[in-house]
Amino acid sequence: MNTALVTGGRGFVGGWLAKALLERGTEVVSLDRGRRSERPSAIGMLGIESELVQVEAELTDAETVEAAIAGHSVDAVFHLAAETIVGSVRASPERAFDSNVRGTWTVLEACRRCAVERVLVASSDKAYGAHDELPYREDFALQPTAPYEASKAAADLIARSYWYAYRLPVAVTRFANVYGGGDLNFSRLIPEAVSAAISGRPPVLRSDGSPERDFLYVEDAADAYIAIAESLDRAEIRGEAFNAGAGRPVAVREVVAIIARLAGAGVEPALLGGGSPEGEIDRQFVDPSKLAELVGWSPAVELEDGLRLTIEWYRDHPESLPPPA
Repeated sequence: MNTALVTGGRGFVGGWLAKALLERGTEVVSLDRGRRSERPSAIGMLGIESELVQVEAELTDAETVEAAIAGHSVDAVFHLAAETIVGSVRASPERAFDSNVRGTWTVLEACRRCAVERVLVASSDKAYGAHDELPYREDFALQPTAPYEASKAAADLIARSYWYAYRLPVAVTRFANVYGGGDLNFSRLIPEAVSAAISGRPPVLRSDGSPERDFLYVEDAADAYIAIAESLDRAEIRGEAFNAGAGRPVAVREVVAIIARLAGAGVEPALLGGGSPEGEIDRQFVDPSKLAELVGWSPAVELEDGLRLTIEWYRDHPESLPPPA
């Protein structure tokens, strides 16, 4: 890969992916919405902002998206940009369908017209919906029942269709919950719990602590994206979906307890609900064996080690933490 375009490159996962690509000698173009926030960006805190070409555009702006790809001779596209906060999408699904669905086919059409050699589209384990059988495998049906899940499932299906219909070399990722330093969405479990532990206040949970999730450290996620993209010259990778995660579920309360212990904070969570929050699935985890078998990738960072690195990152970047209430 000589030049890669990362949609959502100023975001949490996109920033770490951009950093990993730069470290491999790849030029990176970041495509994002206009910079509306006064808070620091992931790429700023990672110290790579000056190393990127930055393009500001909506995902649905077909002319600008295509110009960014053609004008910079992009040979790999990592489409990560999306509306990702489940609660916000449930409250206002229109923007999510516009960004996550129309935005995806806009990016794919630009890739098709520009004959991009490698395209990776970030779906989500949420696209599977609820299944009685666990862990999720890639051959499971996508059966979403909530707006966020539906938007990711639609984007997932559209992306894979571009291989079968147009022979665009594309693969889809269905990753577990990605965590690590630089996530500024403090409505999410791990950034909220880490922020609370550092400041000595009780972390706020939108559940009773019983829901179980699978977790993937952000640098592992970035490495997985790159490993799949680098394998897209192989026929058995194109048009396929790949899970990535630890392959085991961990209860939310256990994650919070580990964070409190590692941070040296004797805090107990403030529980705001019973069971899972409305519109979310109670128990989710993925089978990552297909990715290991076909691509040779598996996560390198165990949960406790990843949480320790995450705590250290936020302590080293106090400007990223929300102001005291």
